[in-house]
Amino acid sequence: MSLGLGVAQLVAPKAVRRLSGVGDSRTSKVMVPLVGARELVHAAGLLAGKRTGPWAWTRVAGDAMDLFSLGVALAHRHGQRRMRLLAVTGAVVGITVADVRTALRTTQGGTMELTAATTVRKPPPDVYAFWRRLDNLPNFMAHLDEVRVTSDRTSHWVATAPFDRTVEWDAEIVDEVPGDRIAWRSLPGADVPNRGEVRFTPAPDGVSTEVRVRMTYELPAGGLGKLLARYFGEEPHQQLDDDLRRFKQVMETGEVVRSDGAPWGKRARHEFPQRPAQPLTREELDQIEPKGALV
Repeated sequence: MSLGLGVAQLVAPKAVRRLSGVGDSRTSKVMVPLVGARELVHAAGLLAGKRTGPWAWTRVAGDAMDLFSLGVALAHRHGQRRMRLLAVTGAVVGITVADVRTALRTTQGGTMELTAATTVRKPPPDVYAFWRRLDNLPNFMAHLDEVRVTSDRTSHWVATAPFDRTVEWDAEIVDEVPGDRIAWRSLPGADVPNRGEVRFTPAPDGVSTEVRVRMTYELPAGGLGKLLARYFGEEPHQQLDDDLRRFKQVMETGEVVRSDGAPWGKRARHEFPQRPAQPLTREELDQIEPKGALV
């Protein structure tokens, strides 16, 4: 379709203008060949195999431009020309619907893998035990509203997605070594299919634990969903980094600590029990520095 429209608009622009009812105005004489060139670009991309992702959405953008131009033309046409324009507009609306459906279908199902790590000044058994109580996870994971344990290896998750949407899924633990790692996956029917693993490795200092998280999940709208999420402050990589930062604070201090300059942390959400950062007390300073070191 793109190839045929493009060739017609470039080879016989006058006939296209007459059949569509746009007339022979100076604007239409410029616009028809330009639209034809755009259609040929789309045709070349499709023939080259670019039928998914952002490329599919360029056709939708082109359709929107066509509908806008047709709307302007309709406002200034009457009689037989207006009838022809209405017919063309109806055809373009049908094409737009097909293009939108194709774009949505080809951009859904994209997967994203996230990794993050932090070091917690607690021994691996303690860190593992806290994480293994899955209902603890909403205490530091910003997107989680609730994790309800349904059996020893299964649980029900409720999360907030971008644009104030709520998604739910059931998950099961598929691999577990106490004190070392936990691996899980969502069960069939999940709103957002996902899987992941967290490892608890003794740190070189012999006291702390290196926590490494790897998560894979499907974005609601592939690459487009990722771009929109980042634009609205829901960038998944940053989310996971922030979650582990809060996890470290919860494990080491029992609460999420914030600074006065960022009263609600990196995410403007109020669900975390936070307190302002405060100077160390004299007793805490004495534990860090030898007596007499301070002037």
